[in-house]
Amino acid sequence: MDRAKLDVDTLLKIVLVLIVVWLVLEIVGGVLGLLGWLLGPLQPILGVVLVVLIVLWLLDRL
Repeated sequence: MDRAKLDVDTLLKIVLVLIVVWLVLEIVGGVLGLLGWLLGPLQPILGVVLVVLIVLWLLDRL
């Protein structure tokens, strides 16, 4: 019974990718927090615009 089929190198690469993703999310969260503070009351409108653009792109209407 061989339960561990992942090499150590592969596992380290997975952990490294997860750390990079975490750091990118932290940076994006900080930038969006700053943008949110600057935009203030326009945040809901911006959210609706982004949702509409994504839906239009998914439906190939954009």
